[in-house]
Amino acid sequence: MILGCAFTMLSCIPEKEKTSTIDITLEAKVDSILQDKITEINAISGQAIVMEVQTGEIKAMVGKGNSQESGLIRAASLLAALETGKVKLSDTVDVGEGVYMVHDRPLLDHNWHRGGYGLIDGLKTLMVNSHIGNYKLTKRAFEEEQAYFDMLDKMSYGKPESIEGLDSLKSAYIVTPKDSCWSNTALAWFCIGYNQCISPIQMLTFYNAIANDGKMVKPMLYKGKTEVINPQIASKANIDSLQNAFVKVIIEGLGKPAQSEKIQVAGVSGGSQISAEEDNSEGRVNTTFSVEFCGYFPADAPKYSIIVSMNKIGLPASGSLMAGSVFQGIVDYMMDLPEELINQ
Repeated sequence: MILGCAFTMLSCIPEKEKTSTIDITLEAKVDSILQDKITEINAISGQAIVMEVQTGEIKAMVGKGNSQESGLIRAASLLAALETGKVKLSDTVDVGEGVYMVHDRPLLDHNWHRGGYGLIDGLKTLMVNSHIGNYKLTKRAFEEEQAYFDMLDKMSYGKPESIEGLDSLKSAYIVTPKDSCWSNTALAWFCIGYNQCISPIQMLTFYNAIANDGKMVKPMLYKGKTEVINPQIASKANIDSLQNAFVKVIIEGLGKPAQSEKIQVAGVSGGSQISAEEDNSEGRVNTTFSVEFCGYFPADAPKYSIIVSMNKIGLPASGSLMAGSVFQGIVDYMMDLPEELINQ
């Protein structure tokens, strides 16, 4: 059963006027892979999107993609910090035992109950999804909090605001220091995924730009001329650094479950808690979590980018194990397809 394929949104457009970018065979398989995982982990919703890196053509889009908080921003935060020139991936940061107090609020790494990671560098911060490391590097790079948001805007984070044929897309919502609800802890949580609402296709657009050597193109559901949103979201040197880091995440970091035996891939996982902040039940049975993975392949000459996002209630909730395995399944299937079937 198709969960909500993009081609269903195009059915009212006469074929002679508009030609869909969707590959219906690929889309059906992507839907099947996603649905199997949704059933396996008892998720309540999910979305998977496959996009061609250089053109922005959407080859498959299935499921429901909510605009919500997203842990995948961590790579964007790191790239923003690198762009200031005040931070390098080789810089070290002390994340201690995995618990760091931001004013009166504890910021936790996923392994805080196992003693944390201690002294790590920027690359390791990305490889192990360290919340503390990400925040400390962000703070080191930006003396003024608004400057961080100015950099994200310069990098076109949260774009596009509209896509022809996708009426449900909303503009990304971002809380900044200019808003009345801003607090002295807001930055720490924003740079790891909170205090914002962004859709999977907008997040994929950002990661696709990294795969595309910094050139951000607008996703397309109809054949046509590729529209460039931003010709260079960040310096080539910093884009190269992040590309190399994404491969390390897969080979040595938490992204191992997304690795394909057929091709080298690159990407990162993400996750966030999107409801029931005060749920103290065993297994957090009243809490909704988002599990995500975004990446591209081949790693050395990116051709396709993919995002997988699922929402589920209760623990365990792992972006790499859950969303990453869907990513892997899609990549493995596409690697077995004749090239002409995808580029038709």
